[in-house]
Amino acid sequence: MLLAGTDTSALTLEWAMANLLNHPEVIKMAKHEIDTHVGPNRLLEESDMSKLPYIQCIVYETLRLHPAAPIWSPHLSSEDCTVGKYNLPKDTIVLVNAWTVHQDPKVWSDPTHFKPERFENENEISRLLSFGVGRRACPGSNLAQRTVSLSVALLLQCFEWKRIGKEKLDMSEGNGITISRKSDLEVLCQLRQTPAVKDLY
Repeated sequence: MLLAGTDTSALTLEWAMANLLNHPEVIKMAKHEIDTHVGPNRLLEESDMSKLPYIQCIVYETLRLHPAAPIWSPHLSSEDCTVGKYNLPKDTIVLVNAWTVHQDPKVWSDPTHFKPERFENENEISRLLSFGVGRRACPGSNLAQRTVSLSVALLLQCFEWKRIGKEKLDMSEGNGITISRKSDLEVLCQLRQTPAVKDLY
């Protein structure tokens, strides 16, 4: 439970920041949302997240492009069933590749591009498979989404972020059961000069 709850959340946060650094216009929109609904005089809290839907869209889009656990744990069919055009006899082991579904152009428009605004349409959220679906869905999905969303929001509220060079960050994926970045994330950050941040030091 510790591995599932920490490793995946940390990886999602790292992917989110990498995507943001490659799309400074998204950072600008997210900061505007934070400054408008929370303001510069206090640190945002978990209770503020309901006023920051664009931050949540960033997390959803990160989960779509980079599901930390791209292949679900094996499922066993308890009875004969049909999935799509496939007939599965009882006791068939089924593996779901969420990464492939999330990259499918039949399901998503412009699937390889980072576009958080696609989740402003709440119907799109039901297509995400990052946490599984139904009775076997991850029981920690709500906690994970809240934790990562709050972390992203605080990182944007408290720091200015920049890439080290002019080139976009390499978004190549590593190998493993959970998918991390192939290369370490190295960026520049500086404390924002706002009253809320100045109170921290």
